Formats: sequence, C-alpha cells, structure tokens
Amino acid sequence: MKDPRMEAFVQQVRAQTDILAVVQGYVPLKRKGGRYWGCCPFHQEKTPSFSVVPAEGFFYCFGCHAGGDAFKFISLMEHITPFEAIKRQAEQLGIPMPERKRDARAEARLRALDDLRRVNALARDFFHNCLTRTRYGAAGKEYLAGRGVGEETIERWALGFAPDAWSKLSDAFQKRGISEKLLVEAGLCSARERSGGVYDRFRNRVIIPIADERGRIVGFGGRALGDAMPKYLNTAETPVFNKRKLLFGLDRAHRAIVQEGVAIVVEGYMDAIAVAEAGVANAVATLGTAFTEDHAALLLRRAPRIVFCYDSDAAGQEATLRALAAVRGHAAEVRVLLLPDGKDPDEYIRTHGAEAFRSVVDTAVPAPEYRLRHIVGGMARGVDGQRAALRAMLPVLAELDGVTRAAYVRKAAAAFFLDEGVVADALQQFLRRGGAAAAAPAARAGAAPPAARRRNEAAARAGRELVAAVWHDAALLAEIADAVPLSEFPDDLFGDILRRAAAHTEAGGTLDAAFTAGLDPAAAAEISRALVEEGHTEEAYRDALQTFRRMYLAALLARHTRRAEEMMQEGKPAYIDELNEVKKIQDEISAL
Repeated sequence: MKDPRMEAFVQQVRAQTDILAVVQGYVPLKRKGGRYWGCCPFHQEKTPSFSVVPAEGFFYCFGCHAGGDAFKFISLMEHITPFEAIKRQAEQLGIPMPERKRDARAEARLRALDDLRRVNALARDFFHNCLTRTRYGAAGKEYLAGRGVGEETIERWALGFAPDAWSKLSDAFQKRGISEKLLVEAGLCSARERSGGVYDRFRNRVIIPIADERGRIVGFGGRALGDAMPKYLNTAETPVFNKRKLLFGLDRAHRAIVQEGVAIVVEGYMDAIAVAEAGVANAVATLGTAFTEDHAALLLRRAPRIVFCYDSDAAGQEATLRALAAVRGHAAEVRVLLLPDGKDPDEYIRTHGAEAFRSVVDTAVPAPEYRLRHIVGGMARGVDGQRAALRAMLPVLAELDGVTRAAYVRKAAAAFFLDEGVVADALQQFLRRGGAAAAAPAARAGAAPPAARRRNEAAARAGRELVAAVWHDAALLAEIADAVPLSEFPDDLFGDILRRAAAHTEAGGTLDAAFTAGLDPAAAAEISRALVEEGHTEEAYRDALQTFRRMYLAALLARHTRRAEEMMQEGKPAYIDELNEVKKIQDEISAL
C-alpha cells in the first residue's frame, strides 16, 4: 500500500522543482522560442541537440535519446536512483521528508553507517588541519612539494598528514566523546592486544581521503614517509569501505566520464590527482588492489570505453593484464595507454607537463594490441620461443570477433615471424579443442550487440503526435480507441503508453511527470521527446491517427484474408462472410 504522506511529499517536491533551474545548474542553455537548447551532458557533441521545455517539465536529447523530467535528469547526472534524486532536490528546496517506519534493526544499521561516515569526515578534517595548521605537517608538506603538489591541490583534495605518534587522533577524538569502539570499527584505530585501549592506524603518513560515489568520506590512504612499510596503507575493510567496490576520484570524475564516453584508470591516488590536476577530469584509481569486475561495472554504467594507464614496469604490466582479464565478458572497448620513458602518470606529468600528457592520451592502443606487444616483449629466440608466443596468443585471438581476429592473425604472424597460415591453422585447432568456450564471454563482448528490431520511423513519429495530443487533452483517448482498439494497437510501445494513459485517467489521474515515473524508460523517453518536439498541430494529429488506422486495417485485412483461405480449404460456406469483410476493409483503406 502506498504511503499517502510520501506521495504528498513527492508531489510537493515536484511542484516546487523548476526543471530549467535544475538543468542550467549543469548545462549552459540558450533560449529559442519556448525551448532551451544546449550540448547534451550525456554524450559528446558539438551541435546542440539537447532541449528543455519548462512549460512541459521535460528534457530530451535528439542525439542519444535521453529524456525525462527533472528527477530523471538529476538521477542520470549524479548516477543515483530517481527517488534519491527526489530526496536530494527536497534537501535543496528545504522540504522535509516524512519519516519512514523501520524496524529497530534497520534503524540501528543505518545509524551505524551514518556514524562511520561521520567519524571519517571528522578524521579528514583532523588530518588536513595537522598538515596545514600544525608543526606536525612540515614533513608532509615537504614530501608533497617534492612531488609538485602545491597548496591549491592540497586544499582541493583535502590532503592531510598523520603525525608520527601512536595516539594523536585517538586521544583527540575520545576527548570529543567518540568511543574507542567506533574508532576501531571505522578503521582509524587498532585495538591493543595486551594492555587494552587503542592506537592510531595511520602514523607519519601523508593522508589521502577516499570518498564513495556520492562524495562521502569512507576511508583513507596513507603514504609512508621514510622507509616505513607498507609504503601505502589503506583503511581496513569496514561496512562503508570495500576496496573491490570503490574507485578513488569517481565522485569527482563521474560527470566527465559520462561526457567523454571513456574512463581512464590509473594505479594510485597520486597518479589520479596528478592526472586530474593536468586537466584530464575523467581519471580514477584503484585502491592498492587489482581492478575487479565490480570496478568494471561501476565504470561501464557511465561510459562504454575504459583506458588503463598503469606503470610501465613489470609489476605495472602484470597489473594491466589482470585488469584486462577483469573486463572480459563486459561489452566494453578497452585500451591501454603506454607512456613514453617508462614512467607512471604522475612522474610523466612532472617531467613533461600537463599538455604532453593530454596529447598522449589519444595514443592508447586496443587491448589485443597491448597483449600482443607484451607477448612479443617476452618472446625467447628460436623455434621454441615462436611456439610459446603463438600458444600465448591463441586465447587472445579466440576472444575476438571475426573481422578483428583476421587482422590480428596477420599481426601475430608478422610479429612472431611465422606464416599467416600457420597461425590460422593453430587457431582453428585451438577452437576445435574447446578454446573458444573459455573465451566465449569476451568474444561476445568484442562483437557488436544484436541489432535491435528497427521500429517503423513513420509509426514512431505518428505515435509521438498522438501522445502529445493526449497529454494536453486526455479526452482524445476515446477518439483514438474508436479508430484503433488500444488492445490491438499496431505499435507495441505506443500502444502500451496509450493503454496506461487511459487506465490512469479513468482512475482519476492526470497525465504529468508523476505518470511517466511509473513507465518503462523507453516509454518515458518517447513521451519526453513527444513533448519537446515542435510542430504539433491538429492536422498532424489527424494524419497520425490515420496512419495507425491504416496499419490496424492492414493487420485486420491480413487476418480476414487468411481466415477466408482456411475456410475455403475446409469447405466452410462462411468463407463468403470473410471475403465480404475483406472487401469492406479494402474499400476503407482505399478511401484513406
């Protein structure tokens, strides 16, 4: 059962939300008549195809077909659910959300998560103040200056320093009433096994705060000064900090990733900071762990391409290969950026400058090319070396679609100094032995997805005309249903929209943004497009209705013709009635 208080809350937020103000907070728009136009934030374009119609409360992009109301826009921009978008907008408008009834365990769990985030936010401020306002931070400032990190970068990323002491943070926090138990649960302190009490986990380290996708501080990375090991130390695993599901910098980079259509993945926090400071805003970093399938899913929800830019040393190359394996099975275009001089991104930028790094990003090579180069780089001399290299390359070739595979068979043959036929024969044997089965997920990822059924564009235009007309005058639904029974509507998508609209209005509802919230995304996008498009006239509506009437009659004609033929073959005299119906339908079609 729906909560009336929550429905009233959503309606209040919707009524007070100005879609133009919301969108202009992200996208520069120019007014043309009753519409506003700008470049779409969801895909790259130079000519504006993104439109907002404030009077209707909808946006639509004619390039990538994203569309919806203000909450849909916020959810797409911030990668949150539509209801989270409503809550965020309510906070902006100062509208309190009704308290939901939860059981005691759920309330306790939510409070515990909030406590962990709260104490991490306090720790960020503590470490930052230690670096910037106390004598303890001198060593940290010296280290950062040596890496080219200035005061502006320190402030932008809230970098900090953990003093070289066992209990600076824990003493300060316990004086503020924060319990030892919470400090340990947050991963900021460790329990003393013998003497009791706690001690600080981070000591004599430069501190990098780590945020989740929503920008909430959930943990820290600490870079040791001197010879202390490990060189990098992360917060221990907590309910809010899971290295396999977090990417450093994603809270800052997600919009740029969507706009650029590609995510750049580097190995460490300092690499990510250096790349971002160089003006490349779509970079993230793993947290001292391997790139995982969870990481891939996080990025591929935002962009179809991933570029790995790891260190060029042996360890970096192995990490790159593991990362490529994690992306197998995902429909992604994957490339690898090989920096000249064998440097990591941070070092390369410090040596050659930001502009040089930005220019080299476009030189990233496809994943199969990188794997081929890696195999060639380790290939031993002689026949045994050729044989081992070919054996290593066969799984790579098996993963590829037919066209790409043919190209890489030629490349592999040239790189291994083998005849192309030898490589092709070896690949066929590998596939016959079942090698393709292991590589099948990646082969599917490399292949183009099955083509979606092409919808009749004339029918789609006509459908949008009907939707726009009905949106402004729901009484037209009866006229449409008389011309074309909604249960037999020729277009599935628009038939579903019209049937739902009819049921909604019959139940006393109005056709507005709230109605679209309950629809399939494709249906909601078509409604948005219909309301954003210009040129809706009475004549256009009549033409659209006639288009669907003709399509309905054509389907009816085929049905009665088939029935007449079946009855004639069975010797049933009723076939005469069917033929009369066929003639009647043909006459109406001719008259249209």
